[in-house]
Amino acid sequence: MEQSIEIAGSMIRLGQLLKLAGAASGGADAKALIAGGQVTVNGQPELRRGRQLHPGDVVRVGTDVLSVVAASAHLQNPE
Repeated sequence: MEQSIEIAGSMIRLGQLLKLAGAASGGADAKALIAGGQVTVNGQPELRRGRQLHPGDVVRVGTDVLSVVAASAHLQNPE
């Protein structure tokens, strides 16, 4: 399944993204997925839970594909 994950700032950490996307139920679950080699970032295996992700990065967890995108301007600056 492919899913776009909007982030409000310019960066999100990998563990946070996995929790936000529902791929991990919590920090320990995210850590286990990453340590188990089940996570790639932009096609490369990633073992760091604190890896910084930016809009345009693509994370794969098993069969799930998570694309990091910047939140819409109206969501960043509500007026």
